[in-house]
Amino acid sequence: MSESMNERPEIIPSPNIWETPDVYEVENRGVDRDHVIEAAMRSVRDWSGLDVVDIGCGTGFHLPQFATTARSVTGVEPHPPLAALAAQRVSGMPSVTVREEGAASIGVPDASFDVAHARWSYFFGPGSEPGLAELDRIMRPGGVAFVIDNDATRSTFGTWFRRALPSYDPRAVERFWERQGWQREQLGIRWDFDSREDFEAVVGIEFAPEHADLILAEHPDATGVDYAVNLWHRRF
Repeated sequence: MSESMNERPEIIPSPNIWETPDVYEVENRGVDRDHVIEAAMRSVRDWSGLDVVDIGCGTGFHLPQFATTARSVTGVEPHPPLAALAAQRVSGMPSVTVREEGAASIGVPDASFDVAHARWSYFFGPGSEPGLAELDRIMRPGGVAFVIDNDATRSTFGTWFRRALPSYDPRAVERFWERQGWQREQLGIRWDFDSREDFEAVVGIEFAPEHADLILAEHPDATGVDYAVNLWHRRF
């Protein structure tokens, strides 16, 4: 039986994917179609033939991508409905497993992984210390962990993000990662969708109604925009 979320206070709900996984799937398909993030990660540490963990894997969107070349892939997801969808997605892939667990307590032996990936799981920095401590345990010497988050200082999407979250301090987040010993690459990607309908649906799950309405009014014909991200990485 799955633990109640009320019994796991370290897990912070992610309303966009928890409440609308079908729309979040559309968003995943529209993020970085040119694979800029993947290329930057591979330039730091290629996962071919290695053991990979995807922390906060959601519905498992990225698991098959890693599995094409990795020796093994483990998805970690604390929200039971999402973990079930992830397990269903990879049910025919013997090298991939999904664990219904939180980032702070992953039930694997010490030094289990060569590469860790956390995309939009830790982007507020402070508060993620328990998960980062668990990385110290599960990563092998020489392994690399990647955290992908929004760069709110640049891009059209970054402007929307700052306006919707005026209390968000990008520099404080950067200082957090720097203190933890992580390095950063600033990347420019695209957030593009096949139709205006898809664009409107995804804007609607990422922003409160008043902000979503303003974005759509400001960009009446858009189906995508430029998007800046930070790729943080650390070698163990």
